[in-house]
Amino acid sequence: MTEFVQGREMIHARVAGRAAWITLDRPPLNILDTAAMRQLDRELAGLLDRSNPCEFVIFQGAGPKGFSAGAEVADHTPDRVGEMLEAFHAVFRRLWRSDAITIASVHGHCLGGGMELATFCDFVVAAESAKFGQPEIKLGCFPPVAVVMFPQLAGPRAALDLILTGRTIPAAEAQNLGLVSRVVPDAQLGAATESLLEGLGASSATVLGLTRRVLLQQAGFDFETRLREVEEIYLGQLIQTADAQEGIRAFLEKRQPVWSGK
Repeated sequence: MTEFVQGREMIHARVAGRAAWITLDRPPLNILDTAAMRQLDRELAGLLDRSNPCEFVIFQGAGPKGFSAGAEVADHTPDRVGEMLEAFHAVFRRLWRSDAITIASVHGHCLGGGMELATFCDFVVAAESAKFGQPEIKLGCFPPVAVVMFPQLAGPRAALDLILTGRTIPAAEAQNLGLVSRVVPDAQLGAATESLLEGLGASSATVLGLTRRVLLQQAGFDFETRLREVEEIYLGQLIQTADAQEGIRAFLEKRQPVWSGK
């Protein structure tokens, strides 16, 4: 299932028993451009959409700097953003429809789309030094998946705080908000992730998957309907504003944005 984009493998998938370990590998910050997002979705399709699918999927980031700093800003321009959202959200839709139990093993920077991917997982194991944030508002945008999920996971007040300020928070605060499952010393991140996987593996994967689905449904998680509604607002309203286009342009030009209020 290895894919090559521009001569370099950006997503590594390793199957060990019932589990698939997926590593985001686009140094230095594992930023996901549209090509990497499509590659990630293809890897997941190969792991989950088969007669004997993997029962557990663990996401991690390569390198010392972090899990992922999110989506490629250049892919947010009006001519490319539709394709980018389609590719990225295909990953979430595939995970949502799957009965696989997902774990994010997070170190370092976990920002933007990286935070959306990590916190979408059923379990988030974070190193003490990990930092989480949704900085999209500073670019004149908002994070669609976080807009859908954070009110459910952390409550509307915390969601407003994180998304409207774009601030970065430590792992301990993210845990207090319900966005992280466990915080462990940095040196124990790998062992803690393995221990969680081992504990889950002692149970029936069929029962785990069914229980997860029922639990989320009873909690009111109508994810796909809500995501579709948010996508329509993002593409039909937000990205058409002068300020959204100015925010992306300013970032790419390495200057402060000049907001017009339009």
